[in-house]
Amino acid sequence: MKDATTRTDRPLPLAGLRVVEFTHMVMGPTCGMVLADMGADVIKVEPVEGDRTRHLLGAGAGFFPMFNRNKQSIAIDLHKPEGAEVARRLAASADVVAENFKPGTMTKYGLDYESLARDNERLIYVSHKGFLPGPYEHRTALDEVVQMMGGLAYMTGRPGDPLRAGTSVNDIMGGMFGAIGAMGALIQRGITGKGQEVQSALYENNVFLVGQHMLQYAITGKPAAPMPDRISAWAVYDVFTVKDGEQIFLAAVSDAQWATFCDLLGFADLKADPRYTTNNDRVRQRPTLMPVLRERLAAHSAAELTAMFERAGLPFAPIRRPEELYDDEHLQATGGLADITLPDGARAGQTAQTTLLPFTMDGKRLGVRLQPPKAGEHTAQVLAELGFEPRDIDRLRGAGAVA
Repeated sequence: MKDATTRTDRPLPLAGLRVVEFTHMVMGPTCGMVLADMGADVIKVEPVEGDRTRHLLGAGAGFFPMFNRNKQSIAIDLHKPEGAEVARRLAASADVVAENFKPGTMTKYGLDYESLARDNERLIYVSHKGFLPGPYEHRTALDEVVQMMGGLAYMTGRPGDPLRAGTSVNDIMGGMFGAIGAMGALIQRGITGKGQEVQSALYENNVFLVGQHMLQYAITGKPAAPMPDRISAWAVYDVFTVKDGEQIFLAAVSDAQWATFCDLLGFADLKADPRYTTNNDRVRQRPTLMPVLRERLAAHSAAELTAMFERAGLPFAPIRRPEELYDDEHLQATGGLADITLPDGARAGQTAQTTLLPFTMDGKRLGVRLQPPKAGEHTAQVLAELGFEPRDIDRLRGAGAVA
C-alpha cells in the first residue's frame, strides 16, 4: 500500500490556523474535518455529556468517527455562565469559528458573529444552517427535508415515489462549501486584514445540485423526469442484468465508443444499422435498441464484461455495496483508506478504516494525524493553553461547567 500519511517535506496548507467548532451531526463537523485534514488546529466544543452522535445506532453509527478525526475535544456546559465564559474566551483565540445550531442559539451565549467580531475583526465565522436568511430560515431542516422540497428526491426516485439519496449528500456538501467559503475568506483577510461571516445552507446546497435540471427546463421547456424514467443523453448508459442474475453498469457515450462496443461484442448488425448511426439516433431508438442489448448481454457474465470493457477502455462499473469497498484494490493500492481508533461504543479502542479526502497534495493523501477524540479528552490541555491555572480548571470541573 502506498503511504497515505501527510506530507513531511513541508507544512500542511492550513498549519497554524486555529478553528473552534460548535457543531454536531454531519454538516458542521464536515467543515471542521476538511479544515483539520488540511492542517488546521481544530478544537471541537462538545456538551459535557458528549456529542449525541457518539452514540447513534444504525445509519448514524459512523457519523462521529467519520467526521471528527484530526480534532481536539473540549467539553463545556454552555448553559452555565462559567461555561459560556470559557467558550467565549476560547472563541476569542480562534481564526475561524464554525457552528451549525438553530438560528439564535449562539446569540444566547454571546457566541454569534456580531458579538465575537466586536473584539476580533479578523475573525472568520462559518454558520451552517438549514436555509440562508429568508422566509424559510426558521424552519427545522434535515437532509431529507431539503431533498424532498428541493427536487432531489423527486429526481432520484421512480415517478410518484420520491426517494432520498443513499447518503447525506447535502450535509456533507454543505460542510464542504462552508470550508470553501472559510478558505476564500482567509485569502481575503490576508489582503484586507478583516474577517467576515460565511453562511452555508442545506436547502441552497440541494438547489445547486439540481440546478442543471432546472436549466434543462428553462432551455428546452420540458421538465426533467426522475432518474429511473428520464430520457438519457446517451443511448447506452444503463444497468444490465447479465448471466446468473448479476448486474453491471455499461456505457457508450460517443459514436466512437458505440463502434468499439459493437466490435467488442460482435454486434456488427447493430453497428451497420442506419437507425443507430449517431448517439441522438440511438437515443430516439432506445425503446427498440435496449431490449435487444439486454437480451444479448444476458449471455455474458459480469466478470467477462468487466475484462472486455477494461481492455477496450469503455465505461463500466460493477454494482457494489459500501462494505465491499474495503476490499477495493484501487483504494488499497493508493492509500484511500486509513486506520482510526474508535472512541466510543462497544468497539471503543478498536481499529477501523475510514475514507480520506478525495484529493492529493504533492502526490499524497491528507491522512489522520489525530484520532477521533473522546469527549473532553483535551479539556485540560486547551484550558491551560488559554491561561487557566490548574486550580481554575478544577473549580470549573467542580461546578460542572467543563468536563
